[in-house]
Amino acid sequence: MTNIVFTAMSAEEADAFRNGNPDANGQKPERSLAAGTYPCRVCLGQIEEGEAMLLLSYRPFPSLQPFAETGPIFIHAEACSRYEAQEILPPMLEGPDYLVRGYGFNDRIVYGTGAVTPTDRLSTYAQQLLLRDDIAYVHVRSARNNCYQCRIDRASIGNCT
Repeated sequence: MTNIVFTAMSAEEADAFRNGNPDANGQKPERSLAAGTYPCRVCLGQIEEGEAMLLLSYRPFPSLQPFAETGPIFIHAEACSRYEAQEILPPMLEGPDYLVRGYGFNDRIVYGTGAVTPTDRLSTYAQQLLLRDDIAYVHVRSARNNCYQCRIDRASIGNCT
């Protein structure tokens, strides 16, 4: 099997949004207090009820192209530590299942790889996909709404990111 790393949004990108930089739709992120719990795409933990959070439109791809999906995400409004752990399921992934899908080196969906996967099989399925030569990385998305959760990459030996 291949070693994997769960890759969160970079701290620099999150800080840019926290400083008012526009989101993928060209809008300033919306600030509010959490009315419940929400998954943070930076620490890959939960934004707890009453904590300040940002809601913004996010495109986790390097450039515009037909498969560069854009959707809503949440991040802590105040700085949080970026998640960096190999093969340890992030705390925000506590649902019953997620959509796991492979992307090629051209940042496009590799057809036939998308599968709603039980959470306890998520790492195993991502490892299987990353053994393929045509898969560059994997996305974990909500099985219900297709919202981006995080990315899974091959782990470099001796390096978590």
